[in-house]
Amino acid sequence: MRDLHLITLIIIGANALFSMQGFKNYTLFEKYKFNVRDVQRGEYVRMFSSGFLHADWQHLIFNMLTLFFFANVVIYNVGVLSFVITYLLALLLGNIFTLYFHKNEPYYSAVGASGAVTGILYASILFAPNMLIFVFFIPMPAYIFGIGYLLYSIYGMKTRSGNIGHSAHFGGAVGGLLYALILKPHLITTQPLLIIGMLVPIVLLFVFRKRLM
Repeated sequence: MRDLHLITLIIIGANALFSMQGFKNYTLFEKYKFNVRDVQRGEYVRMFSSGFLHADWQHLIFNMLTLFFFANVVIYNVGVLSFVITYLLALLLGNIFTLYFHKNEPYYSAVGASGAVTGILYASILFAPNMLIFVFFIPMPAYIFGIGYLLYSIYGMKTRSGNIGHSAHFGGAVGGLLYALILKPHLITTQPLLIIGMLVPIVLLFVFRKRLM
């Protein structure tokens, strides 16, 4: 079994404890979930607290399993402190993207660590682009998954497919990618094609952003 770093265990534990409280305490869940109207009114704590709440056990377990599988890649490459910063930055950017793309929907709400976890996933893709990621039990190189999932997120934002926070995923991915490049700027010269491939969906998002709102 792979080693579970203490900081990963702490984050998983915090998510589990806070989510379980939210499962049984409706008032707490409503107070700390992401909600466009409440954030616009100045309740900015929701930008972070919502990332430690989850809709149900399946949602929680999926996010924490993803974190478990990719956390060590980031910790090994940049250390514990930068891992935590990546996690929190991706969480924040995920909710900033959500707020921006749903700013005219005052009752839009969301919970989950998906933005933060996606940031960790995408930072790990930059650090280990040739590792295999299994999608429906089919192995594919991480860089192909990374580019493909960003494009899928844009499609999901356009079609509003499924009960999925595509904007949070995209924002989290952007946070993970950009901070990884700040920490490891040499990747721009050593992996230019990968960087360009990752940047294309991001540029497309901003070029066509008005069509997605």
